[in-house]
Amino acid sequence: GDGQHDPAYIYPMIEWMKRENIDVGIGSRYVERKGFQSSAARRMGIRFLSGLIRLLYGASVSDVTSGYRIVNRRFIELFSDRYADDYPETDSIPVILLHHGRLAEYPVVMKERQGGKSSINLKKSLYLIIKVSLSILLCRVTDRTGTP
Repeated sequence: GDGQHDPAYIYPMIEWMKRENIDVGIGSRYVERKGFQSSAARRMGIRFLSGLIRLLYGASVSDVTSGYRIVNRRFIELFSDRYADDYPETDSIPVILLHHGRLAEYPVVMKERQGGKSSINLKKSLYLIIKVSLSILLCRVTDRTGTP
């Protein structure tokens, strides 16, 4: 990838997930607020989407856009049938919750991007917020779990 996710957290996260019986572990930069925290605009969008998930699903997830995830076999199988093509990190959270998945955040330190550039610009940021917000809302309103 782009060097943001430190692989040193993988095995500790797996052990933590086993110990705590977690289905989906999210490596979160916001649990301990160490390392690179992203731009202010991105943090605002993350807070908005986090609030929407909390309001509609009662779940507190601080780093909804984190791609640093470890998923157990049950959710790998589920996601092989239903996983968003664009912005799947946030879009997958309602699916996890509606399938009664045990979701938790693990503190990680993210680094600033080491290479490449973000695919998200201002125009795409607006699209992301609207698209993901509608998806989160529709999933709740229709109680659509994505099960074929």
